[in-house]
Amino acid sequence: MDQAGRLDRRAVLAGGLAGAAVALTGCSSTRAVPAAPTALARARPSTPAAAFARLMEGNKRWVSGALHHPDRDPNRRQLVAQQQEPFGSVLSCIDSRVPPELLFDTGLGDLYVMRTGGEAVDPVVTGSVEYGPMTSGTPLVVVLGHQRCGAIEAAHKSLRGGTPLPGNLQAIVKALRPAYEQAVRKGGADPVDTMARAQVTLTATALRSNQDLAPLVKRGALAVVGAYYSLDTGAVEVLDGAPS
Repeated sequence: MDQAGRLDRRAVLAGGLAGAAVALTGCSSTRAVPAAPTALARARPSTPAAAFARLMEGNKRWVSGALHHPDRDPNRRQLVAQQQEPFGSVLSCIDSRVPPELLFDTGLGDLYVMRTGGEAVDPVVTGSVEYGPMTSGTPLVVVLGHQRCGAIEAAHKSLRGGTPLPGNLQAIVKALRPAYEQAVRKGGADPVDTMARAQVTLTATALRSNQDLAPLVKRGALAVVGAYYSLDTGAVEVLDGAPS
């Protein structure tokens, strides 16, 4: 696609799609911490490395309980009411224990969030991931898998036993088959966990080589990070793609 075509496509996307940032209310902190910087004082990270650092700093606060609950007040609501510029996009699982805004200690207007069972991807999901980098200059995409993923476990059981799941759940199984096949080849004591990690790395690799995202990655305007969340500790482990 030539430069003019990319610009036209971005204009169409920007004019025809609504923003998808999700805001969740803050959870209570386990210790007293200094007040977070006001919404107006928090500069948006403009590089992949800065955006990644912001997310990982938030996750450290989540693990320790020293939460800031940033960007969650009426001033912030008014600030982003007419326009949004999220600094990151997160593709994660639907699991109720893995809300990206909380485990990265972010707030309103900070993240685009896409959630599907086991981070299953189809063209609509891929388009949703593309939206931030292609229309808002969002410099970071994180594919976030997690420990004890029910969707991964169900798909693994279905594929291993040759028993389809009911309804549209089978579409999730189909999307997760490549991760299952990779996990089978790799082996290991916990095949479900191996499959969960494989799904993250396969999805992140596919997004990095996407025909529209790859040029952004190549010139350093975008990083696509594969990561894994521990339900036990709350910590996010980077699997691949961390920007330097």
